[in-house]
Amino acid sequence: MTDISTPSAPAAALLRSWQSTSVQTVWRRPGDWYTPATEALVEALDARLDTAAAAFRLGQARSAAGVGITEAIDDMAVLFKAAGFASAPIRTLRALCEGWTEGASVANAAPAITDAESGLGTPEYLTQRLAEVYGDAIRLGTTVTRTHALVMVDVSLDCDDPWQRMARNATIGEALRSAYGPGHPIARLGDGLYAVLIIRDAQLGQSLAMLRDHIIQRSVATRVGNLTRQPARLWVESLPATHEYARELVDSLQR
Repeated sequence: MTDISTPSAPAAALLRSWQSTSVQTVWRRPGDWYTPATEALVEALDARLDTAAAAFRLGQARSAAGVGITEAIDDMAVLFKAAGFASAPIRTLRALCEGWTEGASVANAAPAITDAESGLGTPEYLTQRLAEVYGDAIRLGTTVTRTHALVMVDVSLDCDDPWQRMARNATIGEALRSAYGPGHPIARLGDGLYAVLIIRDAQLGQSLAMLRDHIIQRSVATRVGNLTRQPARLWVESLPATHEYARELVDSLQR
């Protein structure tokens, strides 16, 4: 499991306040708000250090995640107001924008394929693997709707603490990798929501029961059982006839 450091109590409280207010006012997708860069910025602000470097990294992270510059600026403004400031310093705001611009260039060149919290693939990675499956089906004359499906795993519970969410995502990521083996197409689609690309066979029902038990065991062993839905909600999501529709399906499943 990924080692997650614990911040000071004031920094942790400020981070929670920032996230809660931002999600309620300016943030569009609550599931993708947290990034380690938010933690770094809060710790720098709490320690009264120069926040420009941390803001630059936050700008990079926001851009790489597809967050618009206006949303990123509004979000950071929430932090400084929560910390008792009238507004973010110009130097820090400029650093955020510069980081966002640099992140946009990197994101355009190479989309991220690994989710930082769980170690699983990103939605973009899953979409690419689906493209390969549909391409193989065309060459082999098979039908993806009959040969493949997505196993959806939902362990989400309401949780405002980013470190607890990181622990949950890291644990479930480890559980899914150990259950299916290295290299198997698995992605995190949202906080506590995962998708596994599987081949349909007669053992599918039994496999789901075993997977549910495996997730419970790993959650208990790593002491995050209280952070996960018990038991995990599992279901089979049928794939559509074309890759274009499959891409839309992956988009619709994200939260």
